[in-house]
Amino acid sequence: MSTSLLSREGARRRGPSLDVIVVGGGMVGSATALALARAGFATALAEARAPSAWSARDEVDLRVVGLAPSSIALLDDLGVWTSIRDSRAGPYTHMHVWDAENGSAIDFDAASEGRDLLGYIVENNLVQWRLWEALESAGVQRLCPVEVTGFDIGDDRIHLNFANGESVASRLLVAADGAASPLRQWAGIATSGRDYAQRGVVAHVRTERPHDYTAWQRFVSTGPLAFLPLADGRSSIVWSLPEAEAQRVLALDDAGFMTELGVASDFRLGQITATTRRAAFPLKLQLAETYQSERMVLLGDAAHAVHPLAGQGVNLGLRDVEELRATLLDAREHGRDIAASHVLRRYARRRRSADNLDAWSFDALARIYAWQSPPMVAARGVGVRLLNKLAPVKRLFSDHAAGR
Repeated sequence: MSTSLLSREGARRRGPSLDVIVVGGGMVGSATALALARAGFATALAEARAPSAWSARDEVDLRVVGLAPSSIALLDDLGVWTSIRDSRAGPYTHMHVWDAENGSAIDFDAASEGRDLLGYIVENNLVQWRLWEALESAGVQRLCPVEVTGFDIGDDRIHLNFANGESVASRLLVAADGAASPLRQWAGIATSGRDYAQRGVVAHVRTERPHDYTAWQRFVSTGPLAFLPLADGRSSIVWSLPEAEAQRVLALDDAGFMTELGVASDFRLGQITATTRRAAFPLKLQLAETYQSERMVLLGDAAHAVHPLAGQGVNLGLRDVEELRATLLDAREHGRDIAASHVLRRYARRRRSADNLDAWSFDALARIYAWQSPPMVAARGVGVRLLNKLAPVKRLFSDHAAGR
């Protein structure tokens, strides 16, 4: 069916009866549409480009996510986790974080906390594809490809407008259209935060020693360097570097890159023996001043973009999904308009409060590890060593990261 026919048919047949339309077919947007459809809400999803079909024959996507137990539970509830896990997902049971400046380290271990694992490292496009596949059978109307040009608010509806002149009406509009969210901008919602003037360089590497199902993270003077365990035995690296240094590292040949990466990691996993191509993405902290507007809410990167050092960005977005679903179900149960301001305010306050706490905590951690003066480095080491000995406090950190 052509794009035009899909949109026209949707506007005529489903538009007036829609409860929710989600804009953005990434992991968080697709999970939102799937969760709300399975909860009985008439849902549509608008996306500019359908995701590429995932195949086990393809090279592992350079973009990976560390899924926390809370995210895994949500994906399982949505009926997609088993297929994701069985396709290509790398479990990790241990995390080791150490400081290049003072040698202090902290460890998190699943077994000591009574868990089977801490999480899974999974390709972004695998998660996105499995969610996208599940939308149709759940009754989600997929409007794709479409170009969203704006929206108009009525008394009890919001109308989403497309470049082809057509529109779709729903009771609620969900903006999951990324960190540069046009919907957020059209709604006049400002953002705050800061640009780290850094890039995260990513690649998949093979190492002399196995990763032992461990997520390794070393803090060096230029920023954190993470080795995340992949299902095929390699590690996915995320190397945070100042802009100029990132460009220099990207321009290295494979041999030069592997040598410098080995030095930066203190050869914790031995020599780097093979690498894929490299890519990089800008690092910034960005928080929406509010998560709601009239008949509209924000979630995922449209609401918050955080430093990747804690690997929590997508997990925060999936917690937004859980909160929105619970909020809308409660409103429906009590006979309320699911897009009423007081209903959306509950979601917005809870998630913005939680997301802001996490985002600024990650930012504070990045700032602390950026300290380079000897007294501050020494103080940081004392604090980390003390924390590593305080099992109850470590458990609180681990539980929060797990979404408990």
